[in-house]
Amino acid sequence: MFDKTYVDRLRLWKDLRSTLEQSKDPFGDTIEFWNNAPLSSIAADPYDKDTWPTPWEMIEENRYCDFTKILAIYYTLQLTDRFSNSRFEIHITLDEKESVLRYLLFVDNLTIGYYYNKSIDAEDLPSLKCQMQHNTLPTYY
Repeated sequence: MFDKTYVDRLRLWKDLRSTLEQSKDPFGDTIEFWNNAPLSSIAADPYDKDTWPTPWEMIEENRYCDFTKILAIYYTLQLTDRFSNSRFEIHITLDEKESVLRYLLFVDNLTIGYYYNKSIDAEDLPSLKCQMQHNTLPTYY
């Protein structure tokens, strides 16, 4: 997907969102899709929502960092009918044990971003120090 033209990338992303409506594992499918995006240097400031690209800008620029991958997962899920009424939050956390920042997407009671390949129940997260929480996220309908 990521080596395609902008129009082809948009079409593939739309096709993914369509398949999520009936998917048995919509979180896994979305994570797998975005885990294939090549990593680059910081593409947006996770602390400043004004620097966050829209989903269409993100796909056009085709540059993804750890944070914008979480943002891309959010946009993908939020732009489906299936998750249009879900509650979304992005947390910027510090895993003191691992000495690493983690960008987590909370979708209702599930969490995406702690493990790169799956979602987990929010109650199963280890203790993390939250540095910032974004409750009001951009919406695109």
